[in-house]
Amino acid sequence: MELVAPSAQHRRNARVSGLLEKAWSRGWLSRPVLEPDHLIAAARARTGLQELGSGSGWEERLERLTQALQEEAALSPLGTVIAYGQLVAALADRARVHALWRRHPEVLDQPIPRPIIVLGQMRSGSTRMQRLLACDPRLAHTRFFESWNPVPIARRRWLDDRRVRAWIGLRCAEWLNPEFRTIHPTALQAADEEIGLHNVSIFGAAFEAQWRIPSFAAASEAMDTRPVYAEFKRLLQTVAWLRKGREDREHRPWVLKLPQFAQDLDSLLEAFPDARLVCLDRPASAVVASSASLVHSQMRVQSDHVDRHWIGAEWVRKVALRERRMRAARAVADVPQVDVGFEAIGEDWEREMQRVYRMLDLPLTDAVRSRMQRYLDQRRHRRLAGHRYALGDFGLSEAEVERAVRGAEGTAPEKLHALG
Repeated sequence: MELVAPSAQHRRNARVSGLLEKAWSRGWLSRPVLEPDHLIAAARARTGLQELGSGSGWEERLERLTQALQEEAALSPLGTVIAYGQLVAALADRARVHALWRRHPEVLDQPIPRPIIVLGQMRSGSTRMQRLLACDPRLAHTRFFESWNPVPIARRRWLDDRRVRAWIGLRCAEWLNPEFRTIHPTALQAADEEIGLHNVSIFGAAFEAQWRIPSFAAASEAMDTRPVYAEFKRLLQTVAWLRKGREDREHRPWVLKLPQFAQDLDSLLEAFPDARLVCLDRPASAVVASSASLVHSQMRVQSDHVDRHWIGAEWVRKVALRERRMRAARAVADVPQVDVGFEAIGEDWEREMQRVYRMLDLPLTDAVRSRMQRYLDQRRHRRLAGHRYALGDFGLSEAEVERAVRGAEGTAPEKLHALG
């Protein structure tokens, strides 16, 4: 069963695409050009800044991504506008953050001590775990508006434009895809994954979950990701430095959460060698079905040619790859770790959080426990129960998925970077 009548959403988005095509063909608007030079020029014009930084390989990834968008993604006119807007915004943030680092080199002295990494596949319960931990004022976390807008356009005491831009982006996302608020309920101040920081590096699964871009995904899986995570750490230091509040001068441990971490754990731990891991586990069949449903929901907003069976096959492959890499990296990682099952935390969340806090060597106080209960009772959190998905919708069976993931578990580990 669809969460929203597809005909209404599709008709509306089709009308928007039709109006865009008409405006382009009649010369009323300029058609967005998804080529690196055009995107970089637009970011420079938007910011008035020329320098976008180097060293993380973003230029090559932008080249690969734009080629994949043109040759593989089958974007609709609406999808083209969305892709163009996202990439220009990411490049503009690159320019702004590098300008900030030149003005304030002390940003990169900001400590990020002993981060707590919530590690798990997409749809494994990692958001629930991150937001439970975010109930603890002794821990820091990235908020939605900070992830998607890590640096302000202008510094003003009376207004943080990052909140305004994030609010507009969130409202647009929910208007274009009403399922979004059920599949991933969030808010400006809510603890959220650091996916926007990866966007600044033109990297990560935010792109793969929106567009059919297999060549970009293959290149990302084969590359050395250590430079990306060195830049990720600098971006996180920037988010922390911009707060400049009393609580953050105390250098609280930061709770980090991003499904991409499962794929790149070796590089992440090289950037944060004193991390602690909270490892989420959920049956592979449920992970794949929920992930494929999320990806399908996002792709169909931006393309009129979305293949459910391709999505299913791709996310079986992706889940198996991440499982293999995550297991291999964890096996050699000399850091504290605890495993938490998806069903176990649903059955008795207090028991499981006590186990997590023992690993963290931190008391789970009554006050924090009460905050956690209030989060679980929120209507926004309970919306997740409305997300419906089934493997059969994507041409898959439970046995097929389990075989693929078991095969990944039995495969010899791929070569990992040495962990610092």
